[in-house]
Amino acid sequence: MKKNKIEIEIFEYESIDELREEDQRLLISAREAGKNAYAPYSGFRVGASVLLGNGEIVQGNNQENVAYPSGLCAERVALFHAAAAFPGITIRAIAISNVGNENTSSQIAKPCGACRQVLSEYEDLSGSPIRIILDGDNRIYIIEGIDNLLPLRFKREDLSNNKI
Repeated sequence: MKKNKIEIEIFEYESIDELREEDQRLLISAREAGKNAYAPYSGFRVGASVLLGNGEIVQGNNQENVAYPSGLCAERVALFHAAAAFPGITIRAIAISNVGNENTSSQIAKPCGACRQVLSEYEDLSGSPIRIILDGDNRIYIIEGIDNLLPLRFKREDLSNNKI
């Protein structure tokens, strides 16, 4: 047996004021998007904003349904919206915020596994790491690239019949 260790790198900030201006704008946009989330069942509102290679910012928020699996996370709403409205434009960054929720402790926003996999695909399509900004009530994480959020991710190359 051999034991391996995988390390990831996360930058932690105590305040939005510590971020560069572009990241501040994106995070403020994600916070605003979260206010409009449709979350009547959980009350857990999440907003996401995507910064595209052309400078456009596209928002998304979580959309619940009484049949929970029928809803969709803020991250995927924002990413799919960006891909539909701006096909072929690269994604430079995404900010995800759950700030101000009554139904969460002051923890950092964390994408679910499905959202991480979708981010992985869009990063591959973009051809460069996506800057991932995770917002919380008392700290902010910035992660450079999906491999720091989803090590050992499933990639297109992992398909044995890869014809794409």
